[in-house]
Amino acid sequence: MAGTFVIAQGGGPTAVINQTVVGATLEIRKRHPGARVLGSIHGVRGIRDGNYVDLSAIPEDRLRLIAGTPSAALGSTRDKPDAAYCEVILNGLKKAGADAFIYIGGNDTSGTQQILTDAAGGSMAFVHAPKTIDNDLEENDHTPGFISAAEFVAGAFLSVDLDFRALPGIYVGIVMGRHAGFLTAAAAAWQLDPDSGPHLVYVPERAFSAKRFIEDVRETLDRHKRCIVAVSEGVSTADGKALVESLVPPEKLERDQHGNVKLSGSDLPAALERALAEGLPGKRARVDALGYMPRGYVGAISAVDAQEAFDAGAFAVGVAEEGGGSVALQYDGSKTVLMKKVPLKAVAGKTRHMPDDFMKADVNQLADAGMAYLKRLVPEKYKVGKPFV
Repeated sequence: MAGTFVIAQGGGPTAVINQTVVGATLEIRKRHPGARVLGSIHGVRGIRDGNYVDLSAIPEDRLRLIAGTPSAALGSTRDKPDAAYCEVILNGLKKAGADAFIYIGGNDTSGTQQILTDAAGGSMAFVHAPKTIDNDLEENDHTPGFISAAEFVAGAFLSVDLDFRALPGIYVGIVMGRHAGFLTAAAAAWQLDPDSGPHLVYVPERAFSAKRFIEDVRETLDRHKRCIVAVSEGVSTADGKALVESLVPPEKLERDQHGNVKLSGSDLPAALERALAEGLPGKRARVDALGYMPRGYVGAISAVDAQEAFDAGAFAVGVAEEGGGSVALQYDGSKTVLMKKVPLKAVAGKTRHMPDDFMKADVNQLADAGMAYLKRLVPEKYKVGKPFV
């Protein structure tokens, strides 16, 4: 390959996305001495505006420090480019003299790379490097960023379960995840015993009923004297509407720049607290939204996650040399994670959902297959003794 690579980060930051930038940058230096490596500031906006940082000029020791730092060091964007926007991006890449563009992100990012690939007609290599705490990319066993976020969620729910053993009541934790429930399911990864929370897990893959929710909580209180609940922010009712749309008056709903209902914020917690107060009056209840905390928490950066993110960046350089595509992390049945090149169209615009057998058929609890998957990725970290309260 010739001499200029452009790297950008898109979508929500994670604890390890900078590892992918640095993995790619150092691999380019090794395989293409003298090549320019330009980091686009705030994703594709930087390409549009000609706003870059020269990663070629940063010493390796400084890059390693950046790699170990959470959040997107280059800045990110939520822009979802259409064909017209992609034409602007393509012109910006040509102006920069780019031979390859490595874009690190999730579903929307891979979609952008597919549009650019079609528009460029083979004149440039477009590579999608995976990143998402939602863990919802097709062709991937799991995605960089997920393990660290899952470790945060597992630790948070273990901690709150111990808290509510001491002072019984109802606790509902709302976890990120618009279309896939992997991160919410991670709340169960560090359960101590059959009495442990979360006792109920609600994910987008299953329709949510407010009436059934109250019944589930009541039954759990009778059985465990407390009830710990993990809820995906993207759970929907049987009619396909996001739960927040069913519980919050239309005039009070917030929407993002694309018209999507905002799932985060105070609306959903307040609505669930109101439902609990009306359905189970007099019961001690707390509803919290974990919000952005899991995705880039500095205290829960998995060493495995960091290494895989770095390796994905390095592998992306080889994919660029082969003309482009998407990097996928795949499991071979042992502890080895394989990097594989897959077509962009196999990932772009698609959502990977939790398999049906990850949840029990009759109750809102994780099944053996789901627990086995999570324990493989998020093995028990804290040896906590069985509580005697």
